[in-house]
Amino acid sequence: MSPSEPSAVTEAQARHEVETLRQQLRHHNHRYYVLDDPEVPDAEYDRLFQRLKALETQFPALLSSDSPTQRVGGEAMSAFSTVMHEVPMLSLDNVFSAEEFADFDRRVRDRLGDLLGQGGDLFSQPVLAYCCEPKLDGLAISLVYENGVLIRGATRGDGVTGEDITHNVRTIPSVPLRLAGDALPALLEVRGEVLMSKKGFLKLNEQQTAKGEKTFVNPRNAAAGSLRQLDPRMTAQRPLEFYAYSVVRCEGVKLPGSQYETLQKLATFGFRLSKEIRRAEGEAEVQAFYADIQQRRDSLPYEIDGVVIKVDNVRWQQELGFVSRAPRWATAYKFPAQEAVTTIQSIEFQVGRTGALTPVARLAPVFVGGVTVSNATLHNFDEIERMDVRVGDSVVIYRAGDVIPKVVRVMTERRPEGTQPVALPTRCPVCDSEVERPEDEAIARCTGGLFCPAQQKEALKHFVSRRAMDIEGLGDKWIEQLVDLKLIKSSADLYTLQKDMLLPLERMGEKSADNLLAAIAASKNSTLPRFLYALGIREVGEATALLLSRHFGSLEKIMAADEAALMQVQDVGPVVAESIALFFRQPHNLEVIAALRAAGVSWPDMEALGERPQPLAGQTWVLTGSLATMSRDQAKEKLQQLGAKVSGSVSKKTHCVVAGEAAGSKLADAEKLGVAVMDEAAFQQLLQEHGL
Repeated sequence: MSPSEPSAVTEAQARHEVETLRQQLRHHNHRYYVLDDPEVPDAEYDRLFQRLKALETQFPALLSSDSPTQRVGGEAMSAFSTVMHEVPMLSLDNVFSAEEFADFDRRVRDRLGDLLGQGGDLFSQPVLAYCCEPKLDGLAISLVYENGVLIRGATRGDGVTGEDITHNVRTIPSVPLRLAGDALPALLEVRGEVLMSKKGFLKLNEQQTAKGEKTFVNPRNAAAGSLRQLDPRMTAQRPLEFYAYSVVRCEGVKLPGSQYETLQKLATFGFRLSKEIRRAEGEAEVQAFYADIQQRRDSLPYEIDGVVIKVDNVRWQQELGFVSRAPRWATAYKFPAQEAVTTIQSIEFQVGRTGALTPVARLAPVFVGGVTVSNATLHNFDEIERMDVRVGDSVVIYRAGDVIPKVVRVMTERRPEGTQPVALPTRCPVCDSEVERPEDEAIARCTGGLFCPAQQKEALKHFVSRRAMDIEGLGDKWIEQLVDLKLIKSSADLYTLQKDMLLPLERMGEKSADNLLAAIAASKNSTLPRFLYALGIREVGEATALLLSRHFGSLEKIMAADEAALMQVQDVGPVVAESIALFFRQPHNLEVIAALRAAGVSWPDMEALGERPQPLAGQTWVLTGSLATMSRDQAKEKLQQLGAKVSGSVSKKTHCVVAGEAAGSKLADAEKLGVAVMDEAAFQQLLQEHGL
């Protein structure tokens, strides 16, 4: 019998087991969701959960609302009901500078007067103690417990009335359905923040994108939208977390006289607290806490927009009281604003090192995130179309830490008359080559890869790589120096380099220069597939370069082919054909190719080799281990010449595995799947039979 199946137990036995299981599951929930320190594997937790669920199904009378099985709520509601807060959920006043916080500290000390100098109790320090907490950027809620059981969750609303979101709150794993411990309050009202971690937010947006649904702008909006779902089952699917930060009502248990110690008491009840909470003695320590957490802000698991500073002595909080709708004993010490409103003065397109065109908004300068911002990224043309952003629009700019400022919202209600949608450039703004944007892609690219100055370094690194022109010894750092010193502009310039031009490079000596020039000269004798691959045409990898070379026989025929002719090549579809045709339409690319050939780069046409049979056409082969007579790349090339596709992994569709010395897991996979295996001697014989 499975542990999750009902068993022949009496109701009394089941009652005891159910209570034991609930205690175990609450403990493991607390370790996992609150302490981030699980004790058991997920499978063990699932086993306990399913056993409890089975017993509650077998004995419905044992089911209770605080059971761990009841986190996911029932059917969707038509609307939220209104809740009146017994104690209003007030706002906090803000301070934005060290001077303003010093004024706050002075006002608090003035109001407390002689109380600060009283002796004989725990709080008679010569400086005022504060409890410092991160200002979590989420949604404030109130939780009410009776005799340790959650009975209500509510939003802040207007501070006096909120919305009853009990069904949704119950789905949040870090919200205790029953408090931990023995000596529990008869009544407890805890307040805190529901938020979505940065990691959870990114994962949610990935899921939304995969489903073709709208993504969220930031974690706060995602948390708020998730918490206010009318269907609690939808809320249960969202990665929400709850952090407690205050107690406003407590009956039946005496709480500590310190805000900091009260929060630690909440932790013993099973609530999650921010790990950043500190007690600070006096203004100087508060300022140090603020500076430290601001510096670490981007590395925190959640978004914060400042810190909350509270007088630590609860009795003094009561003495200070409230003004208007805010307490006198607490303030929010805010970070510089991360969002601001400004206007777009122009939109330009920048070309990246891979040819991608990135739209950049030129802004009326605005102070945001601690700096003056005049530029913001628009990511890609899809984003421009999605937001319908236009020159002249008022927009919301977001900047966090060192993150590049970005436009997050267009204020269309402020749009001036006469604005026009942004048009994607048809020519590269750097080199005037055509711009390519496949229908199913968001990114537009310059097609002048061999010539475009914006792409020089990456194009050259690809050109000299081992599987392309294989110029041994010409590493990335030397390529970057050659470009920065304006010694080369395109791949053709490599073949005009002289020794005296190389010697000024860092770590370049006489012997290194000689070796490099020799490697460049040796690379002139190439093959058509290698040269075609070296050109860096988008969508053309080694296999496609070989198929093109074999189909057309010469570079001239490939360059002259239109898209219809290109699509006659095996595995070349509309997107690949368009990329190839566009590349060879660019005058700049043709000029570089002509210069390469003039410099002596050459290869035998495939036509001169004759029409080679394709005995392995349609077959997939795999190479594994070390071959004594050739490199893996050479073996791959020979297999491709015979028509085979060469894969990096073994599957049921693999025709044969060539196994050299020290063959590893691929050989084992082949034997397991019953795939044919050929040793090096048999492979050599195969090649000889076909003239290779």
